[in-house]
Amino acid sequence: MSVCIGVVHATRVAVSPIEAALENHWPEAEVVQLIDESLARDLEAVGHLTPALFERVDRLAKFAHRGGAEAILFSCSAFGPAIEAVQSRLPIPVFKPNQAMLDEALRLGTRIQILSTFRPSGPSIRKELEAQAAQKKIALKIEVSYVADALDALQAGDPQTHDALIAEAAANAAHADVVLLAQFSMARALDAVSRRVDASVLSSPENAVLTLKRMMRAPVNGHNRTTNGAATASSAQHLSA
Repeated sequence: MSVCIGVVHATRVAVSPIEAALENHWPEAEVVQLIDESLARDLEAVGHLTPALFERVDRLAKFAHRGGAEAILFSCSAFGPAIEAVQSRLPIPVFKPNQAMLDEALRLGTRIQILSTFRPSGPSIRKELEAQAAQKKIALKIEVSYVADALDALQAGDPQTHDALIAEAAANAAHADVVLLAQFSMARALDAVSRRVDASVLSSPENAVLTLKRMMRAPVNGHNRTTNGAATASSAQHLSA
């Protein structure tokens, strides 16, 4: 029996990377994808997570759950606290986009460069990384860099410029053991960045899919894999929410 996974996006450019990772590592999974691009726009305009944004994130997760999702993966790293709130409310596993990538980063080194193309994502990931490091009593040196104009280029249909800007930012950064590409949409730049730095370069979609696939075979966060009885959606269905 296949597993139905709900994926919630705050930007359309995050869709292709997760589809590619699922196709490579978990093609038998059935997927419901929810896209609300106004989430990213509104967060950037306000500059912080508001109660209204918390409520909208919660509503999207519940919609995916009612649609048959047995686990939910969020693709936007800037909504960490809102995703944590969802984790406490739903009876299915709910994953933040970078959980697996940050675990891997802490295994690989202590000097970490975070690159983001959506300004709120960098500080959000830094907080998550520092919290995980504190639990493990690991001292880190973290640098966060915002790559201006890269996301605009990708959304305008110019992925080459997107990748080049990110690679240039990585090359200009201080020496690091690990470079983190903060958003799902940045995964396509992994090869370009890897050619410009000596550090390990990590992106979140593949790490997330591999971890999700492994963990769905066992209890996650105290929840057993469940089927809620709702109708299962067809593979790679896109719903505007």
